[in-house]
Amino acid sequence: MVISIKEVEPTEIKQLCRMARDIWTEHYTPIIGSLQVEYMLQKFQSPEAVRQYIKEGYKCCFILLDGNTAGYIMYKADKELFLSKLYVEKQYRNRGCAAAAIDFLKSECRAKSIGRVWLTVNKNNTGSIAAYKKLGFNICGECKTDIGCGFFMDDYIMELIVN
Repeated sequence: MVISIKEVEPTEIKQLCRMARDIWTEHYTPIIGSLQVEYMLQKFQSPEAVRQYIKEGYKCCFILLDGNTAGYIMYKADKELFLSKLYVEKQYRNRGCAAAAIDFLKSECRAKSIGRVWLTVNKNNTGSIAAYKKLGFNICGECKTDIGCGFFMDDYIMELIVN
């Protein structure tokens, strides 16, 4: 089993968005409901939104498992590394993809002398919270963000200190 990380090419953005739709619909509908899932997909996971993120300095990468596209990450590295998105398709979960992605991000941090990876995660996303804790993250705060149309993201802030 070989896991690798590959930067998303501009021609692959639509593929990434299709993957996001599949993952979000399956994983988040029970947590936040189908209306908010659809709203967030359009606002944050559309090809236009992804292109804008890239213009703002975010990196998008596919997670490959034995050459198959298993998931993706989106992050921005400045003084700290913000992990905006880490998603793995259901059939590839619990096979080391998330751990490999976090190892990749830790390497990015070390190369840029960054000491912290942080992210936000929905407070009701218990499976992901447990996975992040297993990967060394700790809850360090909370935030509630108005994302428009009456929807909010009610999240924990989690961090991983990189040595």
